[in-house]
Amino acid sequence: MKKFLMTVCILVLTAAAATAREDGVNIYDTPREPPATPIYTDTGKKVNLTDFKGDFLIAVFWSRYCGPCLRELDNLERYQQIVRNDGIRVILISPDTEWSTVEEMKKMLKKYRAGDLEAYTDVNGRLASDFGIFTSPNTVLINKDGKEIGRLRGSAEWDSAEVVEYLYKLKAEHN
Repeated sequence: MKKFLMTVCILVLTAAAATAREDGVNIYDTPREPPATPIYTDTGKKVNLTDFKGDFLIAVFWSRYCGPCLRELDNLERYQQIVRNDGIRVILISPDTEWSTVEEMKKMLKKYRAGDLEAYTDVNGRLASDFGIFTSPNTVLINKDGKEIGRLRGSAEWDSAEVVEYLYKLKAEHN
């Protein structure tokens, strides 16, 4: 009887851990066209999310005033280092109204150990608004065909083995 109860407890804990890991993730049944609203590079070049076709894109909408956003920046940097040669690309998207200059944003990313991540600005938060995103952090997952396949609300331990494995699985299923 003791062995049976122990087995049941292990199964319940395993299921709870799997649910917690995927909490806040919403994967769509059918991929969606992302808004065509542009974002801007550090040199001011206009870019659309569809310009990233060919890569599995993890587009993280963040704010400099968001504690969870700042806490996950170094995790995102380490995650990008792990997956960089596997067709997975991480980009950061922040409202342009939060920065006096692009250099200010770059300096802050360096401070939070995320200086190598691609960072883009969103004029007046238009792209975020067009996605219906009004809180940070919020992550949009886009397949290699340039279609949105899902979202993650809130922060994540990006470089944890579970998250890395889960995102590789999503990439394989949706590319």
